[in-house]
Amino acid sequence: MRRVWQHQNGDIQGFTKAYKVNRLVYYERFNDPRDAIAREKEIKGWLREKKNALIERMNPGWADLSPMLFQHTRVISNEVRDRT
Repeated sequence: MRRVWQHQNGDIQGFTKAYKVNRLVYYERFNDPRDAIAREKEIKGWLREKKNALIERMNPGWADLSPMLFQHTRVISNEVRDRT
């Protein structure tokens, strides 16, 4: 979630900042960061057509999925705010 927020707010130099990429259209969860890094490297090696097919299988409308990631943090934040 931290990385998504950083990308959406332009905090990370590189491709996403240069091209103003700010929608999360696909993600996978991993318990081990090394597995996540290996998967990211695997996908980066694919042709664009294969990447698009992966996204379209899971998210045919290319909707921004980041609100789903942050949904539970908003609930927690609201509960903490309501207690104060």
